[in-house]
Amino acid sequence: MRRATMTKRKPAPSTPSSSNAPAAVLDWTGVRTSRLTYAAGETVFVQGDASTSIMYVESGALRLSVLSHAGKEAVIAVLDPGAFFGEGSLVGQTRRMATATAMIPTRIVAIKRSEMVRQLHARPDFADYFLRHMLTRNIRIEEDLIDQLFNSSEKRLARTLLRLARYGEFEGTHRALPRMSQETLAEMVGTTRSRVNYFMNKFRKLGFIEYNGVLKINSSLLSVVLRD
Repeated sequence: MRRATMTKRKPAPSTPSSSNAPAAVLDWTGVRTSRLTYAAGETVFVQGDASTSIMYVESGALRLSVLSHAGKEAVIAVLDPGAFFGEGSLVGQTRRMATATAMIPTRIVAIKRSEMVRQLHARPDFADYFLRHMLTRNIRIEEDLIDQLFNSSEKRLARTLLRLARYGEFEGTHRALPRMSQETLAEMVGTTRSRVNYFMNKFRKLGFIEYNGVLKINSSLLSVVLRD
């Protein structure tokens, strides 16, 4: 079940310890927030819902998916701790453009639009951190588009797995991925489940990935992405 608690504290001068610090250490002192918890499979919001707040993944993992008018679903992102989402309301987006679903037990910090605007103006370090996050995500979206246009489904799958394992990020790579189906991976990569199954078996035989209750990604998988 979802639980919400309100946090109202007196403003304090403390800010995130560094604009480059891991997102999980963000200091919410002085920010009016709601903390929400979701069970695995529970929906945070649905495409088309009113967009009135910005959200931050404090723990767990979420997937964002979109549904076309024809009923076709596509997974557009998997969010780890430290990710903001739903920020479209800051620029006048009145409806959610995707559906957010918890993949594992997840805790979220929700900030109303007006409060987020106030904090971005009042706390330069917080604004800097948020801007870095948005720019990094925009770069990733551009890379995803290039990936879809020019790379094979095998390379796209390898890149998706490495990204989900946070390969090369500042806060360190975690090799174990949240549980997800091959259908979900296929939606993210833009291919069929049978192709994902074929390449996953190939990657396992080559030692690029491991199955042992959880899916683990080895850095050697990078060779698939770099291969001509």
